[in-house]
Amino acid sequence: MESAYGICLAFELRQLGLKVEEQKPLPVVYKGVRLDCGYRLDLVVEDSVIVEIRAVEQLAPIHDAQLLSYLRISGKTVGLLINFHSRMLKDGLKRIVNEFPDSARSAVNKESKS
Repeated sequence: MESAYGICLAFELRQLGLKVEEQKPLPVVYKGVRLDCGYRLDLVVEDSVIVEIRAVEQLAPIHDAQLLSYLRISGKTVGLLINFHSRMLKDGLKRIVNEFPDSARSAVNKESKS
């Protein structure tokens, strides 16, 4: 069901004139080497928002952690977790913000050491 919801959501977003990438690969860079770990982002909207789609009874902390990991790896700041199994869609929406991308975190760490 999640793939069907993703395809429909991507269609609707494109109808609104937004750029949408589906099932975008997310490689990991480890020790300067790009590794394909099999991560796939459900949707990336306007090259800035990661959208992860679920169709589960209830969102769990692991869903938040997964999206936050994707945000950190990709360097993006905002993600949406959408659970289409919710009775009211608004109850199935969760915004996750990666407040400190690695570059900002490094700058903060350098400042705190000064």
